[in-house]
Amino acid sequence: MKTLLNRLYSDYLMPSRLPEYEALLVRAGQRGYRQLSVRDFHHAVAQEAALPTRVLVHRHDIDSDLRTARKMFALETKHGVRASYYFRLSTLDYGFMRAIEAAGSEASYHYEEVATYAKRHRMRRGDEVRARFPEIRELFVRNFMRIGEHLGTPMTTVASHGDFANRRLKVINHELLSDPGLRRRCGIECESYDADLLRHFDVYISDRPHPVYYDPLSPFDALGRHERVCFLTHPVQWETNWLENTRCNVVRLAEEVVWHT
Repeated sequence: MKTLLNRLYSDYLMPSRLPEYEALLVRAGQRGYRQLSVRDFHHAVAQEAALPTRVLVHRHDIDSDLRTARKMFALETKHGVRASYYFRLSTLDYGFMRAIEAAGSEASYHYEEVATYAKRHRMRRGDEVRARFPEIRELFVRNFMRIGEHLGTPMTTVASHGDFANRRLKVINHELLSDPGLRRRCGIECESYDADLLRHFDVYISDRPHPVYYDPLSPFDALGRHERVCFLTHPVQWETNWLENTRCNVVRLAEEVVWHT
């Protein structure tokens, strides 16, 4: 019951946390942190000498709620902050994505072909899914290339989306990109979960639903304590959007029902 009440509060009653997000941007700037996209940080790591002493990397996974994502982008633009925005097929907005790129931030792909394929074909075993990886990789390439053509800007980093199907099957979408040939075909330099990227951070923080909000600690507490911080956020955790949250809940329920029938 408590979990359900927390979910209802998060989805429909929670006051906007965007002032808190803006306060973080300001605080990080005051503490001397360069606030960069994943792409910027990856390039800085490759150059070594260009890597800032203090850095806060902003990664936004746009699972849903484009309205709040635009508000977060407006705050970042106001304060001269760069960030990465990863869009699912269901949240693609090319006008918004081009505006992100024009501002010096990054817009790219939040992919989920493994989960999508498994749900579509009602697969319930991880080994069944992995056996179809060649076909799933081709599906990824088609989606990736189509997005790049519409966007008009090369996408050099991507981020795996996590779905209930991935958790049930114990197969993550990131496994697709273990193939170097696939990366070369698409021009992908880095996946946001690559160990070679993550090892350069002192701490990796993700937002969480009410009442936790952050894991493993608040980004405010990380500032000053850690030099290189990666902060993953999801717009849905920062402001309620009744229509969008209801739509997502209905879709999730329908997918569960179909997958088990």
